[in-house]
Amino acid sequence: MGKIVSNFFISLDGVVESPDKWHFPYWSDEMGAAVEAGMKSAVAMLMGRKLYEEWASYWPTADSDQDAAMSLNNVRKYVLSNTLEKADWNNTTVISGDVVAQVRELKERTDGDIQMSGSATTVRWLLANGLLDELKLLVHPIVVGHGRRLFEDTPTHSLKLVASETFQTGVLNLTYVPDAG
Repeated sequence: MGKIVSNFFISLDGVVESPDKWHFPYWSDEMGAAVEAGMKSAVAMLMGRKLYEEWASYWPTADSDQDAAMSLNNVRKYVLSNTLEKADWNNTTVISGDVVAQVRELKERTDGDIQMSGSATTVRWLLANGLLDELKLLVHPIVVGHGRRLFEDTPTHSLKLVASETFQTGVLNLTYVPDAG
């Protein structure tokens, strides 16, 4: 059975929006290795419509990072959306209608990690519906002060820390799972 693993660059004050504006001073080989390990473990990617539209407009023709482009262009991709009618990006399937049942079925028929990067709204929805298996946060030692936060107007969800690591840059690499008890 597959598991859904969500990954975020996040500031100390919970901001996940526009990490390109604050995250790069903290990039390191350690962080690169953590991100690469997540990408290599992915047998599929799950995303919301907004992230899909951003990535589908960039990655199919990206020159900057050929390894990431090849990986993202070839991996199976699933988009959760009741408004997107078709997806033209290679190996992409739109999941709509009874999304909860379809995501459960996807997890049952998948052997490996279904990775996510970004899509805060989707992660909140997955958590609320008992579908998120791991939440991986790269917590940056910066207070951004504005922008969308990972958890805005969210019901209480208990999480359990199962792994932690501190990078030389002060970034915390944290892994949480939903805590049923």
